[in-house]
Amino acid sequence: MPELVAAILGWVLPALVVFGVTAIAIAAIAWAVRRARRSPRARAAAQQVRAHAGAALVRLDDEVAELDLEVGLSGALYGGDAPASLRRARLTAQHARDEAFDEYREISEPDVAADEVRRVSARIERRANEALAIVASARAEHSTWVRANVSAAGQVDAARRRLAQLHASMGDPAALVAELSSRFAEDEWREASRSAPAALAEAAAAQQHLDEAASRAADPTMSALAELAAAERSLRQAESDSRNLEEAHRLVTQAAQAVPDEIAAARTALRQASAAREHLGAFEADRLGTELHAIEGELERVEADAARHPTRTISAIARLRGRLDLALGDARTSQQRLRGARTALPGTLAAARGALAQAEASVSRSRAGADARSRLLSAQHELAQARQADDPVAALDAARRALRDAEDARALADYAALPSRPPA
Repeated sequence: MPELVAAILGWVLPALVVFGVTAIAIAAIAWAVRRARRSPRARAAAQQVRAHAGAALVRLDDEVAELDLEVGLSGALYGGDAPASLRRARLTAQHARDEAFDEYREISEPDVAADEVRRVSARIERRANEALAIVASARAEHSTWVRANVSAAGQVDAARRRLAQLHASMGDPAALVAELSSRFAEDEWREASRSAPAALAEAAAAQQHLDEAASRAADPTMSALAELAAAERSLRQAESDSRNLEEAHRLVTQAAQAVPDEIAAARTALRQASAAREHLGAFEADRLGTELHAIEGELERVEADAARHPTRTISAIARLRGRLDLALGDARTSQQRLRGARTALPGTLAAARGALAQAEASVSRSRAGADARSRLLSAQHELAQARQADDPVAALDAARRALRDAEDARALADYAALPSRPPA
């Protein structure tokens, strides 16, 4: 019997040693692989692949913006007779861009594994390049059709009509800026002051290019295509600057009208919060009371400067309402939360719209990269969700997300516009 036990042990112990060593080796290899995948070198390599994907996304986003203009121009000039391929390409590119930006935002989180970043980035770049190829093909087909069916003189006449419409709709940009500057602080009308002269300068450049194109169109030995393209670029930029000017003027004047109601609604919310405090325990009541006192003091500070800074005031009140909701936590009933959301929603929507308009202007004039553009697209989606939501609480949450994303997009775009800074 002892011999049998010894024989068994003589067989089992070496096997256990072999299996144990193998298990330890496997665990060590797995640990080393995981460590390598999470090492700074692996993350740096993954971020490099992500940067390439972001660059492809930026190109696709620019092409989508160009296609939006070209499709509208094609419908206006040619009455829907042009090939439908341009419209189909735009829809395809928009869908690919939106999906790609969603994935890009997901791999922008710091806790995403390097392997996942590389895999998703490669997919983003591949899909973006496929969409760009479709756009290029559709644009070539459209250009061929235009050359075969539309004369240069006809294009010049159509562009001149658009330029005349732009002048009529633009009116006197300097007068809008002067009105804002007489009532509000400089940071309220700075965007308008940038857009007004830019719109006039681009309109003048478009006129010069069109005059040269008309001269070339009358000479059969010369081509007007280059001047027509330059005129179109100037005209599009003038239209964009004019829209930015009108939007800036509208946002500031509407904010000035809304400020008294927003301040009154905030004070009402503070009084309701004080009433809810009476039903809390001593510790929770003291903590809430301290926060309410701080919020009230901040509201008084904001109110003192509201007349000169209406949009900044609306944004500040929206943040204070969010801070108040966070302070109250579960101290309110569902009905109280619903009432609070209804009163906070208009001001938060206004703040989000203003922040989005500023972000769009910053992104359009800077070297904004994929990070800024993905935030901008997210803000646009969140604001659309806020406007469509039937539940005031859900709408308020979406509007607050839109406000945060728009502010992030503007900060990234402004950073990218700094000298010697990489695109953000």
